[in-house]
Formats: sequence, structure tokens, C-alpha cells
Amino acid sequence: MEHGLSQDKLAQLLGFKDRQTVSAIETGLRRVSAEELILAVQKLNEPLEYFTDPFRLVGEGDFSWRQTGVRDSLLKKSQSEAGRWIAAYRSLAPMAGLEKQYLHRHLRLTRNSRYEDAIAAGERFVTEFGLGETPATCLVDTLENKLGILVLMVDFDHGISGAACRLCEFDVVLIARHETEGRRNFNLAHELFHILTWKTMPPAYSEEARGTDGNRVEQLADNFAAAVLMPAATLRRYGNWSNLSEKDLISRLNTVADDFHVTSSALRWRLVALKELTQSVARSLPEDALRNNGWERISHEKPALFSKSFMQVLRLAIEQGLVSTRHVAGLLGVTVEDLEDLFTAHRIEPPIQL
Repeated sequence: MEHGLSQDKLAQLLGFKDRQTVSAIETGLRRVSAEELILAVQKLNEPLEYFTDPFRLVGEGDFSWRQTGVRDSLLKKSQSEAGRWIAAYRSLAPMAGLEKQYLHRHLRLTRNSRYEDAIAAGERFVTEFGLGETPATCLVDTLENKLGILVLMVDFDHGISGAACRLCEFDVVLIARHETEGRRNFNLAHELFHILTWKTMPPAYSEEARGTDGNRVEQLADNFAAAVLMPAATLRRYGNWSNLSEKDLISRLNTVADDFHVTSSALRWRLVALKELTQSVARSLPEDALRNNGWERISHEKPALFSKSFMQVLRLAIEQGLVSTRHVAGLLGVTVEDLEDLFTAHRIEPPIQL
């Protein structure tokens, strides 16, 4: 719960017989009476809108943040903002007629699984979903259209790379747009692992909150992500890596990393896992030569905010009169004029009302 109350304590506070009543309310199986709503307002010291605004996640959604050195208060601010986008999508999609069936896929991995098991799971994922030789180019589409996982590209504060959110209805992956393309792709595949293993090894709320077990979960996620983005069969077509001079090795790493839309550093450690490079050789490579895949200047072009499927729901909701244009603009933190540009960026015809 957002107030730090367990279901048992909340049930006691509101006079329910047991926590199952609270659980039924949270999952939508039981309605709250007017009297109970008034009591909740009084006991939790929150305005009525806190409980009635459909564009809020209240006591719902488990988040896991991929971040470094970010204050807890900033994470909570980001979570509140992301929660409004997610709740809006959840509320408007079925009313607009675009509700998707979420496929509850799970990987049979645990904290005791070997790194080789995570790598094998990543390779199987590529094969099962037909991701081809460069999976990064179709990973977002696979998550959204084959797994029903909402992917949102957003403007997080620096230090936050991404997040995964689990709801009863569907899952969400949020990716920071300011990261380079290679890092965005790796973060996406990493968070996918957390979604697929949430039942057996729920991720920590943030990277700084995890213990020893949490570190292992993150390492399993990294191995899975590397296998998804860089299939072994495709990598081996580039020939032998171990007999190259340092200069030629760096050049090939940077070139191949661009081909796969990943970072040279991620490719280097993927090759170590495949025993194509030794750890000593990988560690000896100068970091400056691999930074930005060897490019002196990198593209600062960002993907369009949010996603096409998300914006399609908002367009239909506006056209069907389910929500006003200004409400949507306020929800996304943009002007009405910027909202029109955002639809166009996703190649969606803006609503007539704009």
C-alpha cells in the first residue's frame, strides 16, 4: 500500500473482517460502498479524488526501478507520474475498444538457476517469437503485440534508466529516452526478464534496495538480455574473435555492436559468455575505444514519447468523447499544440478536436 499499510492493517483500520475483503477491492472483485469510501477518506486523510480518480494507481502496481544514485523521494515522484499514464491506459483502452489480451508468460527460472539457464532462455525467446538476426529492431513490437506488455518511452530524471510495473491486468515497461539506443535496448530486454520471472523472483524496488539475492537476479537478467539481443548463431557468422589484434578486435566490436543496436561493452561480455573471448582480454580493452561504439559524436535523436499503441488509445478516447483534449495534454505534461505533434510523431492522425 502507498501508506505503508499491509492488507491486514488496512482491513482493521476500515473495519473489515479480514484482509481478503481488501484484496477483493484492490482486484476489482468487490465494490466499495459510499459509507466505506467516506471512512477511507477520514482514516487515511486523503481527498475524495485520491480514491475516485480513474487515472491514478492507488495501492496498486508493483514497481522495480533500474536506477543509480536517485533519491527515494524522486523515485516516488516518478512512480506517481508513471502511475497516472498507466492508469489512464488501463481505464481508457477497454472503453475505446482497444483492450488487449495479456498473455501470462513465465520463465521457469529461480534465484538458484545458473547463468547458462538464463542465456538459454533468452535464446529460446528469440526463436519462439521469431525475432530474427537483429532482435532489437522488433523487440518493442513483440512485447506490445505478442505479449500484451505496454512499453512507454519517457523522460525520466537522469539516473533512472527504466522500470517494470506489474498489475493484475497487464504489465508495463518504462524506458528512459535520454539513454543511447544500445542502452535503451538492453534496458528493455533486462526489464522483460523481470516481467517474465516476477512470480518466482520478484525484483527489488530499486537497484540500491536489493541484497545479495537481488544482485544475482540482476545478473541473471543481464545474461538473459544479452542472449535476446545478440543470438549466438548470428554472432558466430562474424568469424573467430580470439585471433584478432587489439586494434582489429576493437574495430569489429564497434561495428558489430552497431549492427545489433547494442553497446560495444555489452557485446564484449556476451562474447565472454560464449567463450569467444577470455575475461582477461575483455578487461584489457580500453574503455575509451569502446565508448559510444567508437563514434566521436553520437546521435541525440530520441524515440517519440510513450508509444504508438498508447497514443492510439488516447486518440480514440478523445474522438469518442471519453476524455477532453486538455485533460490528455495535462496528463502527459505537454501543451495542446505539442500533443498534436506527438500524434504525428507516431504517424497517427490527430483527433479532429485538435
